[in-house]
Formats: sequence, structure tokens, C-alpha cells
Amino acid sequence: MRRTRPVVTSRWTRLFLVFAIGLTASYAGLLLGGRYVTPVGPADVELSLHPSLHGGTTLELPPLGSLQLDTHWGPVALEASLTDVRPEQAQRLIQNDAEIERLTDQITDQIAGGVKQLLIRAAVLALLAGFAAGLVLFRSLRRALLGLASAAVGLVAITLLTWATFNPHSIAEPRYTGLLANAPQIVGDTRSLVERFSAYRAQLARLVGNVSELYATTSTLPTYEPDPSTIRVLHVSDIHLNPAAWNVVKSVTTQFKVDLIVDSGDLMDHGSKAENKFADEISDLKVPYVYVRGNHDSMDTQRAVAREKNAIVLDDATHEVKGLRIYGVGDPRFTPDKSTRDDFVGADQMRAEGALLAEKLRASGTTPDLAVVHDPNEGEAFSGLTPLILSGHAHARSTKLLPTGTRLFVQGSTGGAGLRGLEHEKPTPIELSVL
Repeated sequence: MRRTRPVVTSRWTRLFLVFAIGLTASYAGLLLGGRYVTPVGPADVELSLHPSLHGGTTLELPPLGSLQLDTHWGPVALEASLTDVRPEQAQRLIQNDAEIERLTDQITDQIAGGVKQLLIRAAVLALLAGFAAGLVLFRSLRRALLGLASAAVGLVAITLLTWATFNPHSIAEPRYTGLLANAPQIVGDTRSLVERFSAYRAQLARLVGNVSELYATTSTLPTYEPDPSTIRVLHVSDIHLNPAAWNVVKSVTTQFKVDLIVDSGDLMDHGSKAENKFADEISDLKVPYVYVRGNHDSMDTQRAVAREKNAIVLDDATHEVKGLRIYGVGDPRFTPDKSTRDDFVGADQMRAEGALLAEKLRASGTTPDLAVVHDPNEGEAFSGLTPLILSGHAHARSTKLLPTGTRLFVQGSTGGAGLRGLEHEKPTPIELSVL
């Protein structure tokens, strides 16, 4: 009977097996060796290689978020992550404008040098891994050299693929995550930066300076620890259908361990049924959400908010929340687009409306801990009935001590006044307060 040799012992099969093991080991070595920390101005940046199906470059700027660039295609992605900022150097950079100018050339050389060191370390470890895998698994110097050769072929292939697919214009189309998603202007006009590389280098220096200033400032801030004897109220107002506001509200609610949120109105822009789904985000906040209607909110808006499980809608009513007695009333007007007769209701009429409601509250014998209205003109009528009145409407934060000792607090726009906030020379700031 004729004996056949096992498939695995055939010459071509063994060759393929050695080649595959060499490639696999070299890829693992490439990723393990692809890690290097380089100074960039007053900061330390960790450069690292990661497995990927589509390549690209990611710039991590904790806690701001990240920028993702489609720089190349391939099985390896590059990540640059800010790991540390040296406060003394950062302070010198902030205080001396000449340091920024010198930083422009310095960081270009530092980044280029760091990437070279990263690639050299990764390539050396990849070659050693391919050689070692062949030597350990096959106990043959010839096959170890074959593993080394396969590693070299793999490195050449990745290099050629990266070079062929490299996109120098990728910086013109970055994708932002985290807080940077709401502030792409941190890198300026990216298309003009591509066209003017020298300007880009200067912007890069300013970016490093700005991030350094942020880290130098926040590193001195104490860690917030809530006093168990206090009630923390987050006051928001005039969100005006801006979805970015929810991220800010969620972040502050978590960071400051907020007990409840008070919204003094204008959650929507036109009070239409199509906008009602915007209120669904309220249930994700996981704390009581006290709401009064604003002049851009319809009765349909009010019902949409009331459907949220953690929402408490107040309309000429008092409710106890987390030990606080809160009185609230919705704005009597509905002025979504300057086309209703309510647009002609002035400050005096709002004060008169407030006086009627205040007299009714006084007659009830109820003394709330705070009152919530949308328009501060209406709110002033509750002076003397409560220690604190919360309102909004003005899109600018202010506070006033009334003659009775009651404090009137007017919140700015937590939604930056929505799209209308962009109509002015300077955009309306996003404002909210922890009380």
C-alpha cells in the first residue's frame, strides 16, 4: 500500500505556514513596539499604533474629546494622546507671547522626531518578533530567517499602502467627538489651513498653548465634594431646541451631583408638535426636572414635558421636590414667530399679571422656598413671598436684590438662544447655574 505524506509536511505548505506565522508575529510586534512618548512644547504626547480596518489618525485631547482624520488607509492607525502638561513651562508659555512664536518651529520638529522614533521602534520589534517566532516554533535558523523576511515584506507592504493612500488634505475634514463636537473652531478654518501650511503651523502652536493653559488652570482646581447638608439645584433656561444643551446639562448634573433641575421656560423654539420629541431627553437626566412654560412653548409643549417620568410641570401650582417647596407658573403669552397678538404684551402688563398671581398665592397661605417664572418682569411681583425667584427670557444672566430682600435671579440661555444666537456679531453664550 502506497504511503502519502501529510499535507502539512509538503514544502509549499511549510513555507506558507512559516510566512503566515512570521507575518502574524511581526504585526503583533509592530503594535507592541509602536508606542512612544514625545515632548510637544510644554506637553507630553503619547504616539501609538493600533490595529484598524481602515487606518486613519486620531488626536486625543482629554477631557475635550478627539479629532479623527482620514490620513491613510491600512491595517494600522496612528493615535496621538495628550498625557501630561508641565505646569511651569505652560505658565511661561501663557505669560510670554514670544514663547508662542518659538514654539511654532519647535513643535514641528518634535512631532516629526517623535513619529520617526515611533516607526523605528515599531519596525525593529516587528522584525525581531518575526525572527523569534520562526526560531521558537520551528527551531530552525533558516526558517527563522524566513520569518524575518516575511516580517520585512509585511512592513514594506504597509509602508507602500500608507504612502499610496496618504491624504494630505484630510485635516480639512476632521471628525470631532466629545466637547470638541460643539467647538470645531478650536482649529480654525481647516480648509484655509491646508492651503496655508505655515499658518497651520502657527495655529498648531496656539492650539498647544491653549490646551496647556486649560490644563494649567484645571490642575489647580479642587475636586468637588458635595456637602450632604445642601440641596443642589441646576437652573437652566431658554434652551430653544438646541440639542447640544443636553450634553452640557447631563455633564454638569453628573459632575456636581445635582439633586434637581429647574427649567424656567423656552425649551422649544416654535412650540410645534414636531418639536415635542426634543423633550424625550429629559427622562435621560435621571433627576427631577421642574419646568414652567416660556413664551416660545405651547400648551402642547407643556403636555410633552409632562409625559416624561421625571418631569414636574408647574402652572400656577406649588410642589415639594427634594424638600424644597417650589411655586411655578407658565408664561401667559405664546409668541413663537412674532405673529400673534401676545407680541404686544409689554413689561407693565406682565407685572400686572404677576401681581394677580402673587395675590392669589398670598391668599392661599403658601410660602414657597422659591418661585419659578419665565419673564423676570412677572417674577418681580412675587417679591416678599419667597426668598428666591428664578427666571429667564432675557438670554443674559443677571441677579438683583429686591427691596423686600427677595433675590431675583435671571438665567442666561442654556441653549445659546438656539439658531437666533448666531444672528449677532458674537454668539450667545451657553449659561446654566448650580445653586
